[in-house]
Amino acid sequence: MYKIIIPLFIWMACSSAASSQVITGADRTNEYLPLLKGKRVALLVNQTATIGHTHLVDSLLKLGIHIQKIFSPEHGFRGKADAGEKVGNSKDAATGLTIISLYGKHRKADATDLQDVDILVFDIQDVGARFYTYISSLQELMEAAAENKKPLIVLDRPNPNGNYVDGPILDTAFRSFVGMQPIPIVHGMTVGEYAGMLNGEKMLKNKVHCQLTVIHCQHYDHHTTYLLPVSPSPNLPNMASIYLYPSTCLFEGTVLSLGRGTNLPFQVFGSPLLPKNLFSFTPHSTEGAKNPPLKDTTCYGYNLSGTPEQVRAEMNGRLQLKWLIQAYKLFPDKEKFFIPYFKKLAGNAMLQEQIKKGLSEEEIRKSWQPGLTKFKTTRKKYLLYAE
Repeated sequence: MYKIIIPLFIWMACSSAASSQVITGADRTNEYLPLLKGKRVALLVNQTATIGHTHLVDSLLKLGIHIQKIFSPEHGFRGKADAGEKVGNSKDAATGLTIISLYGKHRKADATDLQDVDILVFDIQDVGARFYTYISSLQELMEAAAENKKPLIVLDRPNPNGNYVDGPILDTAFRSFVGMQPIPIVHGMTVGEYAGMLNGEKMLKNKVHCQLTVIHCQHYDHHTTYLLPVSPSPNLPNMASIYLYPSTCLFEGTVLSLGRGTNLPFQVFGSPLLPKNLFSFTPHSTEGAKNPPLKDTTCYGYNLSGTPEQVRAEMNGRLQLKWLIQAYKLFPDKEKFFIPYFKKLAGNAMLQEQIKKGLSEEEIRKSWQPGLTKFKTTRKKYLLYAE
């Protein structure tokens, strides 16, 4: 059913002409340095916050900016921690700066964290999926900034999946850190655009309003092919994984492996219970996946990997359900296929039931359309870049 393509193991070091022309918000230092001079600055950043090949923190220190502290999201400041792994506070070995983790029990900066801070900066590369938690961290930073009357600067970056909008709208009964707002799985917005929508639509807690400045990207629109220069998290090692992620992440809500603990996370899926004539792989403990699902167990399933161009063409500008539906059909014990987490990822109880009932992908997609149409109308008001 699916063609097995030679896997791409290494991070894409090359970049297309379109990608190389993009100037990120962080690159545009002349636009935001005047706002930081003489201020005590706190940054919510990880390994993706770079200017060229230099980390934003190092660049700002060299430019004479007083960095008071660093906040870190899921996966930590250096981006090495497992998904869901609780990361404590620490000191950055290179600079001696205090790092306060905003993932785990202490997800939101409080008055004590911000009492010695004048201004906040957010610079994290997102991948455009509702359940990728960096936009949840952004929301809680905006709320903390508003509640403590601190201005926030968002240094915008391209969305590598920003060329389409798709998936079910989250039912707020299933609100969680992997889905905080009634948006589709693929929202098609940069973090700067999303921040503007959170403010403009009064989506922040208690409808607070954040004093927000977005430093735009240049030479970017929603159809620009942008190859990320740095892996955004341990299990998104290349552009193939990033393009597949919005669709294959739904397997996290099943008993199958989606390749954590292999060289192809989010690019393969399988189970020891699927037919043994399919593609096989075995997850092992690795950095960023210390205890992956089905560790040390041979799994059978499908390999979706390929070059970025091949995978993007396969996605065809939409969320793909065909792989999930096919896996469910092949799985022998259907009552054990889904786990409770699936509803959080889907953002509703309906998708699981639709698959169980045997609805086709097109029938399921049709049920999304009224919500998507409404969301696209709202989204359009906050776009900073051409579609």
